[in-house]
Amino acid sequence: MARRKGKPVSFDAMIKFFMQNYNIPTKKDIEKIMARIDRLETLINTLTASVKIRRVSDRGIAKVKTSGMTASDIVLDVIKRSKKGVGFADIQSKTGFGDKKLRNIIYRLHKNGKITRKNRGIYMIDD
Repeated sequence: MARRKGKPVSFDAMIKFFMQNYNIPTKKDIEKIMARIDRLETLINTLTASVKIRRVSDRGIAKVKTSGMTASDIVLDVIKRSKKGVGFADIQSKTGFGDKKLRNIIYRLHKNGKITRKNRGIYMIDD
């Protein structure tokens, strides 16, 4: 039998060759990716804490700044801005809330005496 001439190949060298040849990630590569994912998650969490994004029908995305405000506070703020009163459709377009949620909020605000109903579907702040 003929003997093969040349350098003997170690097992580690063979594994390294296959990992590079078949693009298999190493432990170091995975740690880099995990660190990058952690940074992205913290960035996303800080952004979503200050700005809440709501989908508004077919018009795209409306951004509503919340900064610790409840949904009732947001609706009350929209109603406060209008001196003559504001309609249901206007409140819905400015907040981006769904029908059911908005109706419940308006009912609760009216029941607590924070808003009054000027006409059907027109709401204003109770003076």
